[in-house]
Amino acid sequence: MKLLRYAGGEYLTGDDIATAMLAYSEALADRSTADSVEIPILDADGARQTAIFLLGPASQIVAKSTDSGGEELVDRAVVEELGARTRALRPVGRPTDPGESPEDWLEVI
Repeated sequence: MKLLRYAGGEYLTGDDIATAMLAYSEALADRSTADSVEIPILDADGARQTAIFLLGPASQIVAKSTDSGGEELVDRAVVEELGARTRALRPVGRPTDPGESPEDWLEVI
């Protein structure tokens, strides 16, 4: 589990969720833009809740590993959504043959 420190508060979430959120935050900062994301967290009683974070170039987020003593918080849909948003901001090119034309470079992989 990860303990997120953000805007004076602490939020307990799963490792993969925290990692995906930080990667998306970095991609947003690279583009000098912002977005809101909603992720699952565990409250002090261990109940599952959600929190909305505003991420952008000035976001200061720390993710600290912690042993919560409970089961890892997992949400594949949230991790996949954050990953998709990150990839949209950081498109990956592919190597080309010197003989290819620019139109070939635009080919959908």
